[in-house]
Amino acid sequence: MLKVTVIGGGSTYTPELLNGFIEREADFPLDELWLMDIDAERLAVVGGFAQRMAAARNAAFKVILSTDQQEAIRDASYVITQLRVGQMAARREDEYLGRRHGLIGQETTGVGGMAKALRTIPVVLGVARDIENLAPGALLVNFANPSGLVTEALFRYAPELDSVGVCNVSLTTKMAFLERMEAVSGEKVPPNQAHLKVLGLNHLTWFYGFEVNGQDVWPQIMAGILEQAGDPEEIPFDADTLRSLQMLPNYYLKYYYATARILAEQEKWPPSRAEEVLEIEAELLSQYRDPDRTEPPADLMKRGGAYYSTVATQLLNAHYNDLDEIHVVDVRHNGAVPGWDPDWVLELPCRVSAHGIQPLSTDPLPPVCSGLIAQVKAYEILTAEAAATGNRNAAYQALLAHPLGPSADQVSAVLADMLETNKAYLPQFFD
Repeated sequence: MLKVTVIGGGSTYTPELLNGFIEREADFPLDELWLMDIDAERLAVVGGFAQRMAAARNAAFKVILSTDQQEAIRDASYVITQLRVGQMAARREDEYLGRRHGLIGQETTGVGGMAKALRTIPVVLGVARDIENLAPGALLVNFANPSGLVTEALFRYAPELDSVGVCNVSLTTKMAFLERMEAVSGEKVPPNQAHLKVLGLNHLTWFYGFEVNGQDVWPQIMAGILEQAGDPEEIPFDADTLRSLQMLPNYYLKYYYATARILAEQEKWPPSRAEEVLEIEAELLSQYRDPDRTEPPADLMKRGGAYYSTVATQLLNAHYNDLDEIHVVDVRHNGAVPGWDPDWVLELPCRVSAHGIQPLSTDPLPPVCSGLIAQVKAYEILTAEAAATGNRNAAYQALLAHPLGPSADQVSAVLADMLETNKAYLPQFFD
């Protein structure tokens, strides 16, 4: 029996994920899709809608709802974590934590990302223990943000488990490049004929090459990028920086490269992004409750996460069917990048087959990138230790190490605020 379990099944993303499994039924013969969530009311709304969608599409698999994590995980082949500890209210607190202290307020980057990691890592490690006991051999696919940091914790504190971190940004970027090429040439290129070169940490990557049918088209791609330089919605980086790098930084690098601008924008809150998403989700859940609805509403695109279902189902399909495909994921690189600590979890192209997920040998990035990566990786390792063990000194040093963290004389105040604000979710620091 092929069973997939989604921890955090009450997410508003779930209907898109369900569509992905329905579209791949011929290749990925799913028997049971378990949606597990601790919020029974929300699960009933999202899960009920998912069941109506499956019935309307004559899906061959069952959609089963559960609030029991162990029951949901038992005998699963794949477990997807897309949970959000504290839900959107906690994300809002993460954003305003940064703003209160004159720092970046964001859910995956800086102090907000650290707060979320401290809440999330113990829960995901609990999922890992249940997999080891109840579904040995299952692959854990982590979407829970900050995805790379959570995956770093999995490799360090659940080393016997098969796990991988995933994010939609690389696929979204690849598809944007292909759409631009089609607009210029009028020719549509199938995604499987294009290869994106990318390296770094999750939400801290640089795109530096693009091949179509083995032909290097990066000069053309860079020309298009430079045309849009400075557009906050498209390319939020200045042209001089892009010309110097000859790479496209991940969208999230704007928090490092344009910190003053982002801090100024935060002063205009409310609404923060979490407050915007709270309104979007309320509308989505209202539409999900409609007993006659069997297709995801158009408003789902406002939630973000484009190509989320594609990333998830393509990865599972490649693993299950031994396709030997290349996917950009987060794994321990084990020396694939010469000169970098082999124990680091990186985001990079990997070959995916039934034998596992193998990082492709990749040249290291230049010092202008690798210096920042080393600093943020130190923060990630310290944060993973703090989350897994409740070590307050590790948490202190994580804030001290982060390039977007507070000045040394403010670390104690920020840490105290972070821990107290999240006390209900951080028993490891208070027991």
